[in-house]
Amino acid sequence: MASLTALACGLCAPGLAQADYRVRVDAPKEIAKLLKDNLDVVRYASRDDIGEAQFEHIVATIGEQVQELTSTEGYFSPVTHVDVATVNGKRDVDIKVEAGPRTHIKDVDLKFTGPVAEQDPQRVEQLRNAWELPADAPFRQPDWDKAKNDTLFQLGQKRYHAAKMTFSRAVVDADNDAASLAATYESGPPFTLGPLVITGTRRYPAQIIRNVNPLSEGEAFDADRLQELQRQIQATPYFSNVIISVTEDPAKAELAPVEVKVREFPEHRVQSGVGYTTDTGASINGRYSYYNLFGKAWTFDSQARLEQYRQGGYAEIGMPPDESAYTNSLRGSFDRTYLNGLDQRSTQVGIKRARSRERYDWAYTLDFYRTDERPDGGERFLNKALVPAFSWNRRDVDDLIFPRKGNIINTQLGFAAKPLLTDQSFARLYGRIRQYFPVGQRDRVLARLELGAVLTNGNSNRIPSSLLFFAGGTSSIRGYTYQSIGRQQNGTTFPTKYLATASLEYQRWVTRDWGGAVFWDVGTATDDYRHPTPLYHGVGLGVRWRSPVGPVNLDLGYGVHDRRFRPSISLGVAF
Repeated sequence: MASLTALACGLCAPGLAQADYRVRVDAPKEIAKLLKDNLDVVRYASRDDIGEAQFEHIVATIGEQVQELTSTEGYFSPVTHVDVATVNGKRDVDIKVEAGPRTHIKDVDLKFTGPVAEQDPQRVEQLRNAWELPADAPFRQPDWDKAKNDTLFQLGQKRYHAAKMTFSRAVVDADNDAASLAATYESGPPFTLGPLVITGTRRYPAQIIRNVNPLSEGEAFDADRLQELQRQIQATPYFSNVIISVTEDPAKAELAPVEVKVREFPEHRVQSGVGYTTDTGASINGRYSYYNLFGKAWTFDSQARLEQYRQGGYAEIGMPPDESAYTNSLRGSFDRTYLNGLDQRSTQVGIKRARSRERYDWAYTLDFYRTDERPDGGERFLNKALVPAFSWNRRDVDDLIFPRKGNIINTQLGFAAKPLLTDQSFARLYGRIRQYFPVGQRDRVLARLELGAVLTNGNSNRIPSSLLFFAGGTSSIRGYTYQSIGRQQNGTTFPTKYLATASLEYQRWVTRDWGGAVFWDVGTATDDYRHPTPLYHGVGLGVRWRSPVGPVNLDLGYGVHDRRFRPSISLGVAF
């Protein structure tokens, strides 16, 4: 119902353009924004080309528009009062809306027809329980639309790819402020996955895609599994874009072809970047990659990196994934660091056989290490070792870039035996786990534990330093300089045989992209775990930013042992 009162002084002639007018909307908060954003009289208020006839029409339809808008929020009986006054040539429009009682859902009738009803009654029950608009909930048109679409989406995600909604109805009893909802879904036949149909390959063989394919012909359709295939393809260096689709034709439900359309990366890629970290200072790096060596999709990857306290580079030649999704590669690297009185020059050459899946990585390596250690004012050490090793990583998290729940585990196991290109026999073990705990809607707690050990009958002087351990720095114990915790001798810090660090951090996110953190780090690096070793504690505060390229952390840590504040910063820009 709407009432209109007009008080006019000096009304303009009908049809002539009028000056803009002022509008005031007085309505309950549940509908106030909706009306202010959508009423024509509000949207046109600042225009000066509205004629008198147009203005009168806009005002006359306010009540009708209010009725239409509020019904989407479950208010079907609004009362609208409109007052228009023209004073000194300026028109004022006052709108007052009484929303009336809100309509609530009286009952819901969901029906599922087709094979799902007989073949998978448990799935039907899950869909019923997941329905988002139960009885007694307020009725809103957006919620009604979302509930219908979400149920259809969930039904079609697994097995029943051709599912459709065949009927829906919302009957509103305005007199009793009640709504009865009904929807019927037809599952269609269960789909199974057939062979891959690949298009878009020109430079690189389509066999690469088949080799990394985790799907099996005949397995039930699952949209999550198709996304896993997409990620596996994009994890290779050959394809910049991947689109995967399966026909929705019920007649082709059995062994439905999986269509894979790819766009290839160019054969050559050049990258560069600059950065800064409190660990090793300012940096500049360049990278060149070639993805079709010998015309057989072998890869050549090389990088050079210059930092204030660290310089190095690497080169690697790799084969494309084989039928077991393993890649074989030959690699070499050189790294030099000068920190805490120790000049370390490390060379590594070896072979690698690795496999990467959705959440797991495996790698078998055979590497020859040679290090040249030159402590300030001390004896020079030249060490070498031939190390067969195995590494295993698991990523069981809800989000691979910004995880809030789950854990990430990294493990390494290797050994060396004298005299096989090795100065001293040893076994090396390393493990690291990061556990994420969600708190509320945005916050999280991060716990980290890191353990390492080099088991040998001798001391650490005859083992390459790149296989030993330091502590301290941005990803270790904040509040201490990078690699400053180890075996101290004549003012120089040497790496050790044993490592243990842990961390506990609480992150409070103010917005989606910005947050703060408080943390406590603790640990040590030592050559003798049997004797008391001081634990180094670090506490502090930090800022967190979810940048477009990944998380950025800015921390200020207090090293309890050194009684000093030190920042921990890691920033990088690629171009």
